[in-house]
Amino acid sequence: MGWIWAIVVGFVLGFIAKLVLPGKQHSPLWLVVVMGTIGGLVGNAIASAFGVRYTHGIDWSRHVFQLVAAIVLVAVGESVYKAVKGNSVRR
Repeated sequence: MGWIWAIVVGFVLGFIAKLVLPGKQHSPLWLVVVMGTIGGLVGNAIASAFGVRYTHGIDWSRHVFQLVAAIVLVAVGESVYKAVKGNSVRR
């Protein structure tokens, strides 16, 4: 059940990251979900390193770390996707 939850959270994080990033992104949905999921895992690791992964109540700081990591990874994934696809990306 943990992996399913990570994929759902990755979808939400990736979607929010696409909304935050300026301009039109051409990344497919599967790439956004993968980058969002990895961003969630990276954000959890960063929150653990800072000692704020588990707190009483809502873990706002952990969620901020997850979202920032997802934004960075979706942006990197977008640039790599465009570089690999080249001119075949629809505009």
